Amino acid sequence: MTWGVNHMNRISRSIASAFVAGGLALGLGACSDVADEAAKQVQEEVDKEVDKQISEEYQVTYEVTGEKVDSIEYNAGGGDASNPKLESVKNPTLPWKKTVTLRGIEAPSVMPLAVDLGDAAGKVSCKIVYKDKTLVEKSGAGAVSAAGCVAVSPIVG
Repeated sequence: MTWGVNHMNRISRSIASAFVAGGLALGLGACSDVADEAAKQVQEEVDKEVDKQISEEYQVTYEVTGEKVDSIEYNAGGGDASNPKLESVKNPTLPWKKTVTLRGIEAPSVMPLAVDLGDAAGKVSCKIVYKDKTLVEKSGAGAVSAAGCVAVSPIVG
């Protein structure tokens, strides 16, 4: 009879072990499902942020002041971050102001140029404004002066 009791104990332990193993497998599977769902949610948030930084539109206003400015070149929108669409204004009336719509990580930029070979030195200042906040402001003076303003996209910052 002792053999029967030992045999029954081994069977009971085997059954208990099978239940424990099954429970662990189900528990780990549930944890895996939770981890998979969390990873999926994180990826969706990352994708949403990347999409925003690539495609969200925003407006900036370029402002140029000074004397004897010969030309202004600026990012007019319509291009992309690596190949912006630049437009140029020759002999602008100052002060000059232009609002443009840009997209995503596209950098706002405006480059006024003053060339004066006479006695008086040219002076030039530029500013880029986003939602009433100045992103960047620069000034220059001299026979050939440029005050290039380039800012990081406010969508990124």
